[in-house]
Amino acid sequence: MNEVSHTGRPRVVIVGAGFGGLTVAKALADTPVDVTVIDQRNHHVFQPLLYQVATAALSPADIASPIRTILKGQRNTSVMLAKATGIDTDSGEVVAGDRRIPFDYLVLATGARHAYFGHDDWEAFAKGIKTIDDATGLRRRILLAFEKAEFETDPEERSRLLTFVVVGGGATGVEMAGAIAELAREALAADFRSIDPTHARIVLVEAGPRLLPVFEEHLSEAARCSLEELGVEVRVSTAVTGCDDAGVLLGDQRIGTRAILWAAGVQASLAGRWLGAETDRAGRVRVAPDLSVPGHPQIFVIGDTAHVLDMDGKPLPGVAPVAKQEGKYLAKLIRTRVAGGDLPPFRYRDPGALATIGRKRAVVQFRRLRLSGYLAWWLWSLAHIYFLIGFRNRLVVAMNWAWTYVSLQRGTRLITGSDPGLDQVASETAITKPHLKGVA
Repeated sequence: MNEVSHTGRPRVVIVGAGFGGLTVAKALADTPVDVTVIDQRNHHVFQPLLYQVATAALSPADIASPIRTILKGQRNTSVMLAKATGIDTDSGEVVAGDRRIPFDYLVLATGARHAYFGHDDWEAFAKGIKTIDDATGLRRRILLAFEKAEFETDPEERSRLLTFVVVGGGATGVEMAGAIAELAREALAADFRSIDPTHARIVLVEAGPRLLPVFEEHLSEAARCSLEELGVEVRVSTAVTGCDDAGVLLGDQRIGTRAILWAAGVQASLAGRWLGAETDRAGRVRVAPDLSVPGHPQIFVIGDTAHVLDMDGKPLPGVAPVAKQEGKYLAKLIRTRVAGGDLPPFRYRDPGALATIGRKRAVVQFRRLRLSGYLAWWLWSLAHIYFLIGFRNRLVVAMNWAWTYVSLQRGTRLITGSDPGLDQVASETAITKPHLKGVA
C-alpha cells in the first residue's frame, strides 16, 4: 500500500529520529525534497543524560522532545509513528507492517540495542539503558531496592538489596556508578529509619584493564580515583561470567545483588539483516566511504548501525558526535546529488570526549586540553546543556542541576509502574500479620 504521494521531488525517507536521523532531517529543511521521518516512538531523547533519569536527577520530559514539535517548522517534512520491519530494495520501499513507504534516498539511523556477548538470557536480570522506558525502569528498580531494604529482616537479603553492580567501564557505566553513589550517600542519606543508605555498596565492573578506554590513561586513573572517593568499588580486568535474579558471578566470586545495571556492550539494529549487507561482529553495516551501502548508492546507514572507519582505519565509536557529523555530511551529500554534483568521502573530526563522575567531578579530553575535577565538571555541564534540544529543556535541566548542587536533593524520586516483587511482599505481610488493617 503506497501511502506517500509523489510531488515530483526526490523522496528522502529517514528511519530513526536519534541524533543522526534528526540531524539529516533538520539539515534538509530548505532542500527541494520531500522528507519522511519514521520512528516507533514519538519523541527524540538526549541519550547521554538517560542515566540521570535512572538516578532521579531529571525527569523524562527534561531530556526528551516530541519529534513533530522539533520538525514542525519544516514544510517539506512529515513524521510517521511506525516500526520499520524491513527494506524492499528492489521496489525501493520501507516496509512498516502493512505500510510500504517509497523512497528515492533512504537513511537508516536505527541505532543499537544492548549486547550480552552471547548470553541473551542475562537480559532478564541485567538491564541496560537506551530508552526512556529503560531509564524509568531502572529508577524504579534502584529506589525500590532501598524501600524493600527498609523493612527487610533477613541480613543477607538486605545486603543484596543494598548492593548495586554496574557492568561496563565506559562513560555510561562510570556516570551511572557515580550517580548511584551520590543518590545513596547524599539524597537518600536522611530519609530512612531502619537502614543507612550511605552504607550501600556500589560495584563497577570492567573487563578491560582500565576505565574509560577512549581517554588517555591519566584521565582514566583520575576517574577511578574520583569513583573510589565516592565509595564505589572499581573492578578492572574482571569479566562477568554469570547473572541471575540474586547476584552476579565475577570469575569464581559471587556478589549478591538485586540490581545489575548493564552498560557493557551494544548490538546494532536489524538494518544489516534487512539489507542483506555485510556486517561486523556487532551487526553494524560496513558502508562505503560516502556512508552508502555497497551496491545500493541510494541507501545510507549512519550512527550506531554503521561501521565507519576513521583516518587510521579504526571503527568510529557509537557516540552522538559521530552520528551528528555523519548526519550533516549526508544531508549535504543528498543536496549536492539532487543538484547533480557529488562530494568527497566522509571524514570524522574528533571533538573530544567528556565524562562526569558525580557532582563536581569529571574528565575532559578535547584536542590538546586535558582536564579533571571541578573545572572539567563545569565544562561537561555547559556542553550537555548546550546540546539539549529546545530552550525549555536547557532551562529546566540547568535549574534542576543548580537545585541539586545546592540542596543535594533529587527532585524526581518517583516510583512508577508495578513491581511483582513488592506486590508479593505485600501479600505475604497481609497473610502472616492479619492484625494489620491497612497500609500507611
